[in-house]
Amino acid sequence: MNVIEIMMFVTGTYIDNWVNILKRLNDLDRIPIFKDLDQKYMGLLKPLFEPFACLAGTTVLQQGKPADYLYVVIRGTVQMTYKPYDGVPMTISHVEKDGLFGWSAVVGSEKYTSSAIAIENLEALRIRGSELRKLCADHPEAGKDILERLAGSVSVRWQDAQSQVKSILEYGLKNKRD
Repeated sequence: MNVIEIMMFVTGTYIDNWVNILKRLNDLDRIPIFKDLDQKYMGLLKPLFEPFACLAGTTVLQQGKPADYLYVVIRGTVQMTYKPYDGVPMTISHVEKDGLFGWSAVVGSEKYTSSAIAIENLEALRIRGSELRKLCADHPEAGKDILERLAGSVSVRWQDAQSQVKSILEYGLKNKRD
């Protein structure tokens, strides 16, 4: 392959990835946490999401940087790491298809408390935490349903943690208004 053929291949692949992500945006209700969400609530939520894609090795979010987005993985895997102030970074989890990361943006934290690095090419949808908090404040019934779904998705990994996660999310909504 010459340079032009490589560029055409890369560009074509990149465009194909964006088309795939945009299709998933239209099918947001097929992502397990949003499945069977009231269509009225889905209509409020869908315009707030935007597509995101990056190559393996990209730092998607970095501990200590401003917490802006919550991400839903469409394809690929991210490695979540935490660096204690007095230690070396450690892997705390891996997030795969239909998983969420970037919780700091939802709970109203100023900065991310961990880092996320794409360990495979990543396709995702993302939503600004400030926009999600505003939606929840402006539409309390929709907000309640969405928060319960978000809390349920993260607490699957932790036995009996759903109510704790929900409390953290609600606390963040009440104490951080943008």
